Amino acid sequence: MRQPITRADHVGSLLRPASIKKAREKFYGEKSISAAELKAVEDEAIREEVRIQESLGLKVVTDGEARRSFWHYDFMGGLTGFELEERAPSEGVQFHGVNLRPIFPTITGKLDFPDDHPMLEHFKYLASVTRVTPKISIPGPSCCHFRTAKADIHPAEYADLDVLFADLAKTYAKAVKKFYEAGCRYLQMDDIFFAYLCDPKIREQKKAEGLDPDWLIDHYAKMMHDAIKDRPEDMLIGMHMCRGNFKSTWVAEGAYDPAANAVFNKTGIDVFFMEYDSERAGGLEPLKLLQKGKQRVYPGFITTKVAELESLDDLKRKFDAASKFVDLDQLGIAPQCGFASTEEGNSITEDDQKRKLELVVKTAEAIWGTA
Repeated sequence: MRQPITRADHVGSLLRPASIKKAREKFYGEKSISAAELKAVEDEAIREEVRIQESLGLKVVTDGEARRSFWHYDFMGGLTGFELEERAPSEGVQFHGVNLRPIFPTITGKLDFPDDHPMLEHFKYLASVTRVTPKISIPGPSCCHFRTAKADIHPAEYADLDVLFADLAKTYAKAVKKFYEAGCRYLQMDDIFFAYLCDPKIREQKKAEGLDPDWLIDHYAKMMHDAIKDRPEDMLIGMHMCRGNFKSTWVAEGAYDPAANAVFNKTGIDVFFMEYDSERAGGLEPLKLLQKGKQRVYPGFITTKVAELESLDDLKRKFDAASKFVDLDQLGIAPQCGFASTEEGNSITEDDQKRKLELVVKTAEAIWGTA
């Protein structure tokens, strides 16, 4: 088991600065600047985001997903065999009170991870501008199934989910290898659909589609396990779980109980980022299923959805409660999700974001004596 490297961490995405929003509009909307000009703006913004993260005392930094529109679709669209289609606005995924932009992943051919996937270069740039550990987050393999409608999976052989899941595991195993070759020693996979499959309504939806939600949980766990099992000994793999995050809204609710054993004990993951900022996440009892050892959980007691800053004393009390189910030495602190799972971002300011990240570091120092 790999050794987690920090007590204070964050899920990855950051609010897009005004410079990037303006440049993306010029490139994608007005078509008035070149790709090189857009990249130059992104490069400069990422350098500044890294500087801020380092100045706050974080020992792990990300590029904020600054070059992406979505936390997941940009990565999926770069895979061989995947294409993204834009459809009618009314077809967008429904969050509470708002629809996601209507981008739909479709599987059009045999899946693979290409040697020139753009996020390999994204990671290399991040690594070149930081003095601490660079981390990149990508969607987990379950996303490629959960977020792709059955009608949008075109290859006949993928009607057999065992075949589809096996190819997804191979695709992700190659991704792990290629990121390692690019210098990545800390890769995070956002596999939020384990948490979605704990929601009673979503479980019923899957049953209506002819899918057993518990079968899916076990097979998603196996897919993750098979994707990462051959990684080098010095490569740390994290996994983030939440219940949706778009403009401070959400999709799912329900305690982790149906998925906790599979997540902790069947995936082979090293560190877990778990949403715990509201009653929608249920109680802390599922943490008792984490085996003693070096695996670590980062309970997301700090929310990214609203600006109100949590109390340090209250956070300490929550960790006291969590330590009744899992050894305090196997815990760390991170926000419950990213600050901008899509380029629109949550309904907070950049100053709010900075104060939240500063609180992550202060909490770690207060509880463990180090970030």
